[in-house]
Amino acid sequence: MKTLNLGILAHVDAGKTSLTERLLHSAGVIDELGSVDAGSTRTDSMALERQRGITIRSAVVSFVVAGVTVNLIDTPGHPDFIAEVERVLGVLDGAVLVVSAVEGVQAQTRVLARTLHRLGIPTLIFVNKTDRAGADPGRVLRQIADRLTPHVVALGRVAAAGTPAARWVPFRPDDPRHTTGLVDLLCAHDDALLAAYVADERAVTPARLRAALAAQTARARVHPVHAGSAITGAGVDDLIAGIAELLPAAEGDDDGPLSGTVFKVERGPAGEKIAYARIFTGTVRVRDRIRYRRDHEAKVTGIGVYDGGDAVPRDSVGAGRIARLHGLADVRVGDPLGTPPDRPAGRHHFSPPSLETVVVPVRVADRPALHAALAQLAEQDPLINLRQDDLRQEIAVSLYGEVQKEVIQATLADEYAVPVTFRETTTVCVERPVGVGAAVEWIGKDPNPFLGTVGLLVEPGPIGSGVEFRLGIELGSMPLAFLKAIEETVRETLRQGMHGWEVIDCVVTLTHGGYWARQSHAHGVFDKSMSSTAGDFRNLTPLVLMAALGRAGTRVHEPVHRFRLDLPADLLGVVLPVLAAHDAVPRGSTLQGGSYLLEGEVPAGRVHALEQRLPSLTRGEGTLEAEFDHYRPVRGPAPSRPRWDHDPLNRKEYLLAVARRVTARPQR
Repeated sequence: MKTLNLGILAHVDAGKTSLTERLLHSAGVIDELGSVDAGSTRTDSMALERQRGITIRSAVVSFVVAGVTVNLIDTPGHPDFIAEVERVLGVLDGAVLVVSAVEGVQAQTRVLARTLHRLGIPTLIFVNKTDRAGADPGRVLRQIADRLTPHVVALGRVAAAGTPAARWVPFRPDDPRHTTGLVDLLCAHDDALLAAYVADERAVTPARLRAALAAQTARARVHPVHAGSAITGAGVDDLIAGIAELLPAAEGDDDGPLSGTVFKVERGPAGEKIAYARIFTGTVRVRDRIRYRRDHEAKVTGIGVYDGGDAVPRDSVGAGRIARLHGLADVRVGDPLGTPPDRPAGRHHFSPPSLETVVVPVRVADRPALHAALAQLAEQDPLINLRQDDLRQEIAVSLYGEVQKEVIQATLADEYAVPVTFRETTTVCVERPVGVGAAVEWIGKDPNPFLGTVGLLVEPGPIGSGVEFRLGIELGSMPLAFLKAIEETVRETLRQGMHGWEVIDCVVTLTHGGYWARQSHAHGVFDKSMSSTAGDFRNLTPLVLMAALGRAGTRVHEPVHRFRLDLPADLLGVVLPVLAAHDAVPRGSTLQGGSYLLEGEVPAGRVHALEQRLPSLTRGEGTLEAEFDHYRPVRGPAPSRPRWDHDPLNRKEYLLAVARRVTARPQR
């Protein structure tokens, strides 16, 4: 049986989870429809999801239609949980993008549509909530063509829109208006079809047009549009038929080498890790030892394959399927299985979190439990970037927004019995080197207390390059374990630069390296005082690196978002001063009927405040889209990270603490 791994994506409150519930009901997987408001849907299984009525974690269910097993992945719609969507995109064969017939194209809709287009994921569009008062499917279809992609075609129309009797009426295959529009759209991407149509219109039959539509949809050239209501079920049967007919099934060779990716990790009832993985090629069997994340290897102790709703135990899972794998104790989100696939789940498609906060336990005695709990949450969402300040005994996390912070707080209290508060949310800046700096410490020469020589050169790297580590010494001049220790410590240390922010876009070159070989006394006992170890290099590297970085100098950069603001034309003069007060700089404006479209840049730290102001300024009609675009140098005095202490003694203690933390990590 063929398999299709399908994502359901939407802006929050477009009805995505309700549509998932309706698809399962129509396919016969569930006998009774659940409700988001009642907290009884199949995919929102977390207590917090049921309480808040929003999807927080991606969930997988399955159903069978027309001989195709559809693994349906319901994803969060709120932008604070975009990281969950990011991890799912790498395992999809196709997607359904849900748009509300009332609210129309919204900020997150545009972000998702651009990403689906960039990745070439075949996508159907479903205009939902056609039964709601104010629904206008025609207006929304025009918005989709104007704001998302012009390569769309409606496969029917909505009758009685905006009433409980709203229904989906598919176009007849011989409908002349529909046929003409479909021919125009498909011929733009198919020269053979165009030639056949010009030669003899009658040769291009409805069946041939439908086949061409399926082929171009599978290549993400065009996007068919359905409409209906997840609540009443209108249009859903046609959508299901379109999913089976128009979206391509998974491909892969069961007998090929194993290649897969882990897109989700959760904990089971006994605290064991469960990895959700897409298998692209090959087969995984119970008791197989599989390789993941470089040199990690573990035995698979259990497999669950999605069939008829939930995952059921199986002895094996083949190519194209999604499975729950047990036994991979150290597995992380984004880990490749076997040969790394071309589209890993850990690849970043959206902007990184631009906010951070310190998490403070209400009870001081809960600090160890807090760290353990946050470490488990970081397994599920690595982008929270859990960090601990050993000197101040503080724990910080990265965030996309305030709702995510509220969810973390509720999760810690409800699931881990650790009540917490938060410090003020701040913008996450970065540092970039502005010059070239070098430093070296020689073995056996004061003030170097460690048995190693390390020399490092720091210089700026290309924008977007991250951190590049180079060897300026011969590869065989030092043991590989020592070189690995130096590189790991360089990357760890650069998480906090001269002002406390992560250092990016730099090149670090190892210019000097030396060690004392393993030595023993005459009676054969190893003498640490005479022999270098990896620990010497983990302790020494931060001190040399920060000295070189200090000589190079760094400049703090803040994240800048590109914004797009739709507002009534008569309110432009009211809004412009408010944009200026929030350091937003319009770069262009377009008059569209009775509204203005403004585009420009705004510092990431001002976006939330701007979002709070706009509804009252624009009579609730203004819509703001903002997403990360680039980093720019901070104007004025460079801001330091709130927890960074510039006292030299404390800085040295901090650097040694970094070395101890790197040393304490399990070495693999």
